[in-house]
Amino acid sequence: MTAVMALASSVGRAPACAALGMSRASFYRRLVCRLRRPGVRATPARALSSAERDAVLSLLHEARFVDKAPAEVYATLLDEERYLCSISTMYRLLTQHQEVRERRDVLRHPQYTKPELLATAPKQVWSWDITKLRSLAKWVHYHLYVILDLFSRYVVGWMVAHRESAELAHRLLEDTCGKQGIAPGQLTIHADRGTSMTSNSVALLLADLGVTKTHSRPHVSNDNPFSESQFKTMKYRPEFPDRFGLIEEARGFCQNFFHWYNWEHRHSGIGLLTPGDVHYGKTEDVLRVRQSVLDSAYAAHPERFVRKAPTPPVVPDAVWINPPTPPVLANGGDLRH
Repeated sequence: MTAVMALASSVGRAPACAALGMSRASFYRRLVCRLRRPGVRATPARALSSAERDAVLSLLHEARFVDKAPAEVYATLLDEERYLCSISTMYRLLTQHQEVRERRDVLRHPQYTKPELLATAPKQVWSWDITKLRSLAKWVHYHLYVILDLFSRYVVGWMVAHRESAELAHRLLEDTCGKQGIAPGQLTIHADRGTSMTSNSVALLLADLGVTKTHSRPHVSNDNPFSESQFKTMKYRPEFPDRFGLIEEARGFCQNFFHWYNWEHRHSGIGLLTPGDVHYGKTEDVLRVRQSVLDSAYAAHPERFVRKAPTPPVVPDAVWINPPTPPVLANGGDLRH
């Protein structure tokens, strides 16, 4: 800065900045900061006196003006052939005394906590949701309720109904928990914020069963990704019809689909095992057989396996909804192990 100013006295500021590699904007900003005098800003001569400010505040506190905006007060005074100060000065005085605020009932959205759910075995975390199945009649849908185990991806309960209601959800959850032998304190059930999911009857049922409930954040689709993925798997099946003629047809299709999904579908998220194998503890037996087959293949033709002996895909030890973000270290790394 000093070198630029010394050179600028002989060649000018612009050439001096160009010669020393400093932008003119930076030069002027630093020059202003240097010239600015520290201390309390002097009161302008045109400012209102203390007595005049008190008079304006007293006027704004009068019963007829207390609920009016400064612009209305200003106009009213002009109609009464009076002038005290400008509208901006009224606002400035009110701001100094913390008397300017939003007086309307503005909707304030609450802060929703991001759900962080961990499952290390079946029957620890379930996810449930409702999707619509189109019928032949326009604007008429059937409603498919599905409860999915997070760790095994096993569909533990489902139902097709004419409508979405808290009573039907209550019945399905109660029956499913009974069939799966859920003990109090064992299970967490996650869902979005639909009317059935957040109803009082469902909340009371889960409390009676000792089941913890969590909900997705509004308008955040990846807070319930496993149920959404399962619905996509169903609706992208080649045999999935565009519309169902009767509710019995929808129930028949779902019965066949969920049997295939639970016991025949090799799921990519669980080491290409079926959800039924993982849910009912057959993982080690299936992996042992797969490893035996791969060992035989390696023994017969080791040259075909270039890098190492083959192993079957493994089942994850843990499944998360929104895993916690590891703290970032000063060197840019993290504490993830």
